Amino acid sequence: MSDREPFLCSASNNHLACNGTAKSHADPQIVENFRRKLKYFFMSPCQKYRARGRKPWKMMLQILKIAIITIQLVSFGLSNEMMVTFKEGNLIAFKHLFLKGYKESNKDYALYTRPEVHDHILYAIRRYLHLQNLTVDNHAFEKIDDMFTPLSLCQELYRHANISPTTETFDIDPHVETECISIYPISTFKNDDLENDMNLTLDFQRLLAVKIYFKIKAINVQTVRHQELPDCYDFNINIMFDNSAHSGKIKISLSSDVQIKGCKDWNVSDSTDSHFRLIVLFDCVVICSCLLSLVLCTRSVYSGLLLQLEYTKFVSIHHNKTVSWSERMEFINGWYILIIISDTLSIAGSVLKICIQSKELTNYDVCSILLGTATMLVWIGVMRYLSFFQKYYILILTLQAALPNAIRFSICAVMIYLSYCFCGWIVLGPHHENFRTFNLVADCLFSMINGDEVYSSFKKLRDKTYVVWLFSRVYIYSFISLFTYMVLSLFIAIITDTYETIKHYQTRGEPASELQAFLAECRDTPDSGKYMMDEESSSSSSSSSSCCCLCCS
Repeated sequence: MSDREPFLCSASNNHLACNGTAKSHADPQIVENFRRKLKYFFMSPCQKYRARGRKPWKMMLQILKIAIITIQLVSFGLSNEMMVTFKEGNLIAFKHLFLKGYKESNKDYALYTRPEVHDHILYAIRRYLHLQNLTVDNHAFEKIDDMFTPLSLCQELYRHANISPTTETFDIDPHVETECISIYPISTFKNDDLENDMNLTLDFQRLLAVKIYFKIKAINVQTVRHQELPDCYDFNINIMFDNSAHSGKIKISLSSDVQIKGCKDWNVSDSTDSHFRLIVLFDCVVICSCLLSLVLCTRSVYSGLLLQLEYTKFVSIHHNKTVSWSERMEFINGWYILIIISDTLSIAGSVLKICIQSKELTNYDVCSILLGTATMLVWIGVMRYLSFFQKYYILILTLQAALPNAIRFSICAVMIYLSYCFCGWIVLGPHHENFRTFNLVADCLFSMINGDEVYSSFKKLRDKTYVVWLFSRVYIYSFISLFTYMVLSLFIAIITDTYETIKHYQTRGEPASELQAFLAECRDTPDSGKYMMDEESSSSSSSSSSCCCLCCS
């Protein structure tokens, strides 16, 4: 760039206001000041400290945030682990309590005869009626207005069905009807007369499913040992006897929808609020630190945008050029954007954590997602300060340079991958459990790329019809050959080629953009003292303009 094109610039309020009509030659000192201003903006925190003596507060704050946010995440992770362990333990206990002959190793838990269906339904009901005498935990029935909520036994049936495989005829109305009966925990049924007293009849020709609904309450008292107040749990249990296929096999499943809430009344002997207050105080420290970091990073992004506009105007007026988007993006620090997102998530997660600790809310999953993502971004964001050391920053430089080519390559690979997913779902889905749904197909094929699920898929399709067996061989062999040996290798080649290019640039120099060439003309080092003079002159300029405005007013 030339400094001798006709323009007139005045540095006031730290912004360069330029006019290309008053002078025939640019003031070299003003241009040099602007160049030095740009160079200072792109300096590292240590260079800025040597240039103007400004301490790297943002860097120190980010290091502090790593420590306190990680400690906060570990603390919440322990609470979340106790909650998840309690839910999973109760689900396993309910399966052993209400499912007759249940074993965890038996994945295909199903019934095949009518007496077995009646027996298992009555078994679940009897176990529910005698729950408080059987359970080893603090399970109890739900009570509303001094009345226990009942167990609901519902049948889903075709409105009409007359099926005769002997004569190969059927008469069926596909509309589904639901019939339910309620059984209260205080009911006194005799074991032998339970089925007769309930008036339970099952029409297996019409039967689609039998569903048993009931609610059980429990309290997670294990948190007391960790100085946390227990939560109250409502387990909405659903036992389903699935006969929708009418294949002679009725599948049994038990699911539980859990609602967590604060207990209405509680008392813990010898307990104090000091531990709770310390946790809340620590969360408030995290919120304040993230809020301060958010303000500082937002201010830095805003300053970069102002400087970008200033540089764009400078180039447009004095050189009659437009600044490319790649050069404009150099003024926007993506690491600051990442830190801003991380701070926002940390503040939201910390507020939600305080509400959970005070038993106002029980959104453990949402809070764990917010805090976990924020912690991940905080650790990644600190890598910004490695960008000033090229040898340590080569990973990020490689990923940044390879990203456009990798995205274009991945789009083509994803199209081929989806075609295999749809084909496997339709053709192999009825014959292999890993291909039953589209999501399972996508997971199975991704595992095959990494070398998993290959032999098991071949083995499970070995006993199928010859056509299916032959198609599965062609399908799996072609997929593995294409993605493992070709697509994956080409993708690695893209990363490797970019890595070699970055290494070449570090050895022989990277092609400089117009912005970098403009900055390279500034020979002033951070220790020269001129950056300190620029700061004083800009401060005095701002003060004089403010005084002038006051006098005029």
